[in-house]
Amino acid sequence: MSFRTRRVLYGTPIYMIFQFFLLKFLFSYFGGINDVYTITLTLLLGLLQSVPMLFEEKKSSMIGRLLSTIFGVWEWFLVMIFIDEVLIFIIGRFIIIPMEMIALSLLLILIIGIYAYYNAHRIVIKEKILKFDNLEKEYTIAHLSDVHFGSIRHKQIIEDVANKLKEVSDICDLAIISGDLADGSCSVEKDDFLSLKNVDIPIIFTSGNHDYYPGLENVHKACKNAEIIILENEGMDYYDLNIYGLSFSFGDIPMPTAEELKSFIKEDKINIVNYHIPNGWNELSNIGFDLQLSGHTHGGQFYPVTSLGNYIYEGHNMGLFEKTLKNNKRRYLHVTTGVGSMDIPMRWGTNSEIVLLKLKK
Repeated sequence: MSFRTRRVLYGTPIYMIFQFFLLKFLFSYFGGINDVYTITLTLLLGLLQSVPMLFEEKKSSMIGRLLSTIFGVWEWFLVMIFIDEVLIFIIGRFIIIPMEMIALSLLLILIIGIYAYYNAHRIVIKEKILKFDNLEKEYTIAHLSDVHFGSIRHKQIIEDVANKLKEVSDICDLAIISGDLADGSCSVEKDDFLSLKNVDIPIIFTSGNHDYYPGLENVHKACKNAEIIILENEGMDYYDLNIYGLSFSFGDIPMPTAEELKSFIKEDKINIVNYHIPNGWNELSNIGFDLQLSGHTHGGQFYPVTSLGNYIYEGHNMGLFEKTLKNNKRRYLHVTTGVGSMDIPMRWGTNSEIVLLKLKK
């Protein structure tokens, strides 16, 4: 049983208690219902959360993916209803809120939810410009991360990513995936990423934390079958680009020292480090990496979590960041909001994106 599955199973009882009181409070607006019905509904939701995952971890199925998706959508609505009820409770201390206003707030959550679900399944292409002094020619990198292939976003998201990369392959030199190609909510078979084999540009992948949950060896096997270049604490040259894949590690694999990373730097090239989490930018910049490519944050994925990301990741929640060192050399960090979604297939305030990074002289 993977870490992710254990985490969900252990958290389900606490989650059910939370759901019970939230539903009880919600039903009280409309006269309330017997606690027996609320408990029954809570138990069913608990089963909907946990049971499909036990089967999906062994072999993914259409019914398992459907049930996981239903719960993922409900989970978002649960968070929004909780926020709505807290606001109603606070405001209700000062003024009487008409029942029509409460019903309208719930309708608004429904409308936002429909949009958020649609927005999470729509990949947008963005462009950003980075300027360097020591380029012989210009390059365009398609940067993406956090595809989260799993129960909720299965082979369709791989096909969607492949189709988007095909659309831009004539103006891109290569694509770099900054981890979490899988999310661990279901097994990964060797043919699951096969759609990416038909993309006409090199695709580079370095692992993120979620890639360990379904077994990193399974993710690597599917990548190799799709002819994706795997960089795990190793690097490669691509003309003027010197690319290093810095793995996410739970302590399972040996990590390079600062001195070993320094030995990889080539002053006559643009040194790029592909690292899943947007941490360590100062250290990696000082070592000599001109550009750090990261993901992991999802940009918070939806309001109001988007605001929390800036505090957790020291302002590097999403977007392109630039600084100039004492030697006047530019350093960049790009944090993409990712393509997929974790557990909750909703995006509100962020996009599912592939970002074209245009490296110019």
